[in-house]
Amino acid sequence: MPPVRVSILMAVYNEANSIRAVLDRVVAAPASYFDEEQITLELIVVDNGSQDKSPQVVEEFSRTHPGVALRLIQLSKNDGKGAGIRIALAQAQSDFCVIQDADFEYDPADYPKLLKPLLAGDADIVLGSRFMSDLARRPLGFWRAIVNRLINTATGVVVDLALSDVETGFKAFRTSLAQSVPLRGDRFGFDPELVIQFAKRRARFLEVPITYHGRTAEQGKKIRPWDTVDALWTIVRTGLFSPAYKDAGAHILATMSRAKRFNAWMADTISPWIKGEVLELGAGIGNLTMLLSSDCVRYVATDTDQEHIFELQSRMEYRANIEIAPFDFTSAQEVERFRHSADTVVCLNVLEHVEDDVTALANIHRCLRPGGAAIILVPQDPKLFGSIDRVLEHKRRYTREDLSNKMTIAGFRVAEIIEFNRATRPGWYLNSCILNRTTISPTQLRLFDLFVPLWRRIDHKLPWPSNSLIAIGVVSH
Repeated sequence: MPPVRVSILMAVYNEANSIRAVLDRVVAAPASYFDEEQITLELIVVDNGSQDKSPQVVEEFSRTHPGVALRLIQLSKNDGKGAGIRIALAQAQSDFCVIQDADFEYDPADYPKLLKPLLAGDADIVLGSRFMSDLARRPLGFWRAIVNRLINTATGVVVDLALSDVETGFKAFRTSLAQSVPLRGDRFGFDPELVIQFAKRRARFLEVPITYHGRTAEQGKKIRPWDTVDALWTIVRTGLFSPAYKDAGAHILATMSRAKRFNAWMADTISPWIKGEVLELGAGIGNLTMLLSSDCVRYVATDTDQEHIFELQSRMEYRANIEIAPFDFTSAQEVERFRHSADTVVCLNVLEHVEDDVTALANIHRCLRPGGAAIILVPQDPKLFGSIDRVLEHKRRYTREDLSNKMTIAGFRVAEIIEFNRATRPGWYLNSCILNRTTISPTQLRLFDLFVPLWRRIDHKLPWPSNSLIAIGVVSH
């Protein structure tokens, strides 16, 4: 197993009496496990404007443990635990993160329970549950238990997950996924926010039992009644209004996943050309993969974005005929892995992202067997190039002649070029070229998708060019 990097994220506020002992436990308790699994540990401690000697205690620990990679970030004021964890997360340079409270409630000896499913590739996030086993634990106060059930229920309603402990302060997860979702919670609403955002990204959840030694307010517990209101509002805000991606292009891709009728229209349009073993390039999060793969004996869905690969693996987990693989078809070296491997190559809304599209088409040609076909969908008409194209990092829009010529140069015989989706051309021109919007309105998309049965009937009769072109390129026998 290759070396694994793990970041321990800690938000500290007035914990001078406990933080040194907690840090000692962090580096000592799971040391043998870390050695066995070749785990390199880093500690990122954010001091939330402590009014005691917490930062000095952390600095002293760092001086006396020169072999421990520890970073202390000091803030001038206390913006809350969530804010501290967000700042620590932004600094993490690791494969996985573990959130560790700066008190004795959660035991670092339980790190292996959190990390084993992540290292095995069985989960994207692991929650240490205080409620799911017979392990020793100190009971919560009655009203805190009621609040926890309320937050668990509210989160479950939003994301359709039955979790026993959303508010646990003991979580481990893939760093790259957490860094790619928008997180805004400053206080204890951060916990359900993280869960909801991961659920939106179809992350694989696991809960494991942990030991728990809860504190009372007298002993230093910092949760207050207002935090319950904040957490509930965060659940509503995140569930209904927050995007699940920081990247604007990825957000548009996720928005399009909800256009089920439109995606079915696209799949139905190209399905007559799909045969044999299929290789999909730039599958994204699998909007079309789900529809195109059902009748295929072998369907290989690929992408260059690692987070898309993880999401594809989650969505397609129980489809035995689908393989997921990272693949950059612009690389001649990587193309060798897939040379003559497919009867059909599907490349939808991908070619326009590639700088050297002729070379990319030639690489697609190499992936096909004699008699195979490439299905290439691209945006049409350079005059429509606008703000949304730029957000999506499009290099160009195509004309029929341009697309046909480039495919011919790459070695294809162009069997057909189909005008697809005239219906969205006026809306695209308005939003991208006149209003200069940088995203697709979910409301507009829902309305458009609602009327797709009508668009399918009248699209070929509309008196203007289509928004997209679909080219069918055939490899000679």
